[in-house]
Amino acid sequence: MKPRTHRRAVILSLGDELTLGQTLDTNARWISRRLVDRGILPVEHVTLPDDLDAIVRALERAARQADLIISTGGLGPTLDDLTRDALARAMGDTLVEDPASLEQIRAWFASRGRPMVGLNAVQALRPTRAAAIWNKWGTAPGLVGEIEGAMCYCLPGPPAEMTAMFAEAVEPALAPPGGIVIQTRALHTVGLGESEIATRLGALMRRDAVVLVGTTASGGIVSIRIRREGPSADEGAIDQVAAQCRDAVAGHVAWEGDPTAAQALVEALRAHGQRVGVVESCTGGLLGATITDVPGSSDVFLGGLITYANELKRSLAGVDERSLDAHGAVSAAVAQEMARGGLRAMGADHCVAVTGIAGPGGGSEAKPVGTVFVCHGRSDGLTDCRQLRLTGDRGSIRTWSVNAALSMLLFACRGEAAPGLLRQVR
Repeated sequence: MKPRTHRRAVILSLGDELTLGQTLDTNARWISRRLVDRGILPVEHVTLPDDLDAIVRALERAARQADLIISTGGLGPTLDDLTRDALARAMGDTLVEDPASLEQIRAWFASRGRPMVGLNAVQALRPTRAAAIWNKWGTAPGLVGEIEGAMCYCLPGPPAEMTAMFAEAVEPALAPPGGIVIQTRALHTVGLGESEIATRLGALMRRDAVVLVGTTASGGIVSIRIRREGPSADEGAIDQVAAQCRDAVAGHVAWEGDPTAAQALVEALRAHGQRVGVVESCTGGLLGATITDVPGSSDVFLGGLITYANELKRSLAGVDERSLDAHGAVSAAVAQEMARGGLRAMGADHCVAVTGIAGPGGGSEAKPVGTVFVCHGRSDGLTDCRQLRLTGDRGSIRTWSVNAALSMLLFACRGEAAPGLLRQVR
């Protein structure tokens, strides 16, 4: 295999479970980020079923588009694991048993006190002109071969195996173009729709610009994504464009960079020596779970009260029964009392409360499905309550509510009032 520069990459994710929506593909995103960090541009993600002809066509097409192909999945021992056969066909090659791989598979079973099933021997097959990649973490060796001048790495689908093998065997072999970098910036905004942001950015979004600017929207967050690919000597160009974008949406940037909203919140709270608690109704613990998904969140997250039933709003969060009777559980008054009750119960610097109607039932003409109140309370007694009128299914409404709560907290950590949110009732 001849050494070559890796400039462009295609990532293939293989498996019926992915195309049918039964499993979420996280591998392609992870691989893309690692490649970009090395200065290699991913140009396409392709998700394919367990169909031999389709995989072969995808490999051949990828070889015409890029000089690097990375596939995940399809290396197991069953009849629907077709990566070995597809790679051999795309290479114009045949399969042969790799003795070292077979021994490694046997040793893997032996180390666990289990006999190797005969079916697992198929995992030791490789194209004659390909090499096996040792898998210390499972039974499926990876493969590396060449298709029409493009290097192709085939890795197992389980993320724990894939990431470890990529770091050990693939990353050291990558040859990014010398002197070329791929730089990215991201500004995550609230309160402005994509069309408004595009209007404000104007010519910055031209597709023939040296620094490319685009937007993506998800769950009430519109992200401005900035990318430059070029000589490392020009690295300052992206900072200038990022500053122009920041000025164009001043007051609406909730956080910046690669972290999620929850990761950014944990970092901000830690930096300011503050702690937060939550009181949840319609989100049913999703807000607290989103925050505690972040490693180290115990430094800043005190806990949460899930007050789905009115009796728990009263007993745990101290909501006055008269407020529930007069305004209903989904109201600004009750959201404020939930936030204040959480502050008292947990002794937090911040507490955010969420109450609403996630659907599909339970709405009324006055309060249709998607009516949500998010209230941020501070230890000094001040509260900021927002009413949202959301659309979509139950999951979308809950996710949007969580994003609204996280955004409000991010601004509060900086001592700023959050701008009006998308879908906020003013």
